[in-house]
Amino acid sequence: MVQEASPLYLQIADEIRRNIRESVYQVGDKLPTEAELSARFGVNRHTLRRAIEVLRNEGLIRVDRGRGTFVAASPITYAIGKRVRYNETLKAQGYQPSLKRLRIAEVPADETLSRRLDLDFGNTVILYERLSLVDDAPISVSSSYFPGHCLPRLLEHCQNHTSISQMLSQEYGYDHIRGSTRISACPAQARDARLLGLPLGAPVLMTEAVNVNQHSQVIEYGVTRFRGDRVELVFENDLSKDCLTTVEGLDLLAAPR
Repeated sequence: MVQEASPLYLQIADEIRRNIRESVYQVGDKLPTEAELSARFGVNRHTLRRAIEVLRNEGLIRVDRGRGTFVAASPITYAIGKRVRYNETLKAQGYQPSLKRLRIAEVPADETLSRRLDLDFGNTVILYERLSLVDDAPISVSSSYFPGHCLPRLLEHCQNHTSISQMLSQEYGYDHIRGSTRISACPAQARDARLLGLPLGAPVLMTEAVNVNQHSQVIEYGVTRFRGDRVELVFENDLSKDCLTTVEGLDLLAAPR
């Protein structure tokens, strides 16, 4: 029996996939333009786009609107567990995490901060903002807000620590426990897009976490924006049943980019 040839767009996808596996195109490389690939394979753009969509759904490539099509890296897994352990999670996967301080300041508590940190409106909170990198590539921007009245000398300690969990343990004897987490998807704003190396409006995964110490005292409200094309969030089995977790808006990441 003569085997029927696969559709042309699948043949094109197979060829590009083979090029990626043979390192003709490496992680981070930009693929040729639609016009160039269409000419190479002798097909119209509709057929080529079907092939590109196959590879995008497989996670082999990513399409950045206005920039082009790139070979995608394997997703970095970040575990959402009972305890906040950013560096340990990444090192366990063989990555080298690092942090860059962006801002340390005293700011007045607005309505949201007052509610999350259980403070009176206008009270002073400490903002500690960081850029997180994996193997020197940016993956997230984090803004952590602390109730300064129960964490004396926090401004000084933030200057000496990049790891929040380590700082809370060494300076205050506090554990760093996840109290509640809300996850959503949203378009990257201008500053975050620049820091993360993303086009304006590209999808980011955002987590909003209220964290407590071992005495159930609220000690941090953290907002982290992850690159949606590099990070996947996974819930660990040991996540405390007392930790409220909500997920919303993630269909944004499934939309064509």
